[in-house]
Amino acid sequence: MSNIHPSAIIDPKAKIGKNVAIGPFCVIGEYVSLGDNCKLHSHVVIDGRTTIGEGCEIFPFACLGTRNQDLKFNNEPSELHIGSNNMIREYVTMQPGTKDGGMVTKVGSNSLFMLGVHIAHDCQIGDRVIFANNATLAGHVHVGNHVVIGGLSAVHQWIRIGDHAVIGGMSGVDNDVIPYGRVKGERASLAGLNLVGLERHAGMSKDQVRKLQKAFNTIFGSEGTFEERLVLAEQDYGDDETVMNIIRFAQQESKFPLCKPKAA
Repeated sequence: MSNIHPSAIIDPKAKIGKNVAIGPFCVIGEYVSLGDNCKLHSHVVIDGRTTIGEGCEIFPFACLGTRNQDLKFNNEPSELHIGSNNMIREYVTMQPGTKDGGMVTKVGSNSLFMLGVHIAHDCQIGDRVIFANNATLAGHVHVGNHVVIGGLSAVHQWIRIGDHAVIGGMSGVDNDVIPYGRVKGERASLAGLNLVGLERHAGMSKDQVRKLQKAFNTIFGSEGTFEERLVLAEQDYGDDETVMNIIRFAQQESKFPLCKPKAA
């Protein structure tokens, strides 16, 4: 049985799941679908064509699914899809897609979005990510699984961030970040591999991490061109799926180059 505070304003056409708690002064719009076992603290606003999976907890003053900030937006029926078991803290904003980005912003499951996080239109976010306080994504950003973005960091539009990458706090990310990469800086540069995350979350053994480190050193070394080093890394380590994840990511067509070490 759901527990809905009498001061909450819920459109009668909204779809509210089972065992949902909706606190004081929350506002839920006509096209919203809220999954089972969700909990909304006070003053949460959910609007637009927004779907939220089961088990999410949303804290005061979060604003999800309201009109995006793309000046070209013309009230197209775009959507925001949020997965299950997410914790969405105070003042988080997540916005729906646009016609130039597939009409859908997607956020995965089992993630933590701390205070003041902003996810703009058409972003595609994986599972089990952690975005620290005031981390900000511009439009069309793609973020893989198990990514950590430090507080007060900002990611430029159209950037790709690969699985298991970590972005240091107060970083400005304006180039693509390889899977397993660790970047930091006012204009972020690649500082190495996310070694802690590889063992803790990716479940890699020390031998696997050492092999990945050797491949990393080959790819971002100084001999030959970058394309030649990718070929060499594939020849030497092509049987390792983690290495191939980096190589395939680097070979994909993108609007921006890869974030590289300062000396590369």
